[in-house]
Amino acid sequence: MPFPMTLARFNRRVTNRFARRFAGRLPPLANLEHRGRRSGTIYRTPVVVFRDGDNGFVIALTYGPNTDWVRNVLASGGCTIESGGRPIVLTDPSLRSGTPEPPIPAPIRLALRLLRVSNYLHLRRDI
Repeated sequence: MPFPMTLARFNRRVTNRFARRFAGRLPPLANLEHRGRRSGTIYRTPVVVFRDGDNGFVIALTYGPNTDWVRNVLASGGCTIESGGRPIVLTDPSLRSGTPEPPIPAPIRLALRLLRVSNYLHLRRDI
């Protein structure tokens, strides 16, 4: 069960403004840059991202798969994240459901299970 949308609106207006300042330099937080599917506007959304092998990345969708940023990434076929102070271009987004996979550390997997988060966005690095 995703977090309530009232929390998402609060985070968008308050928490994200603060988190964007350090998200690209403090792993596992990253700034995800995506383009609006209708407006074409560039947006930056702080997310928690985990590496999956050499070229894969996983993002737990704590607000579910129907948030604007997820729909924008799926519509455009990718995004850019700033992680470790460097931009990384990601492509081939795919939604997955079920139990979190091993790239997510065990304590976080447990927390996600307890919070009933069951949707994940998988992307791969554009090489």
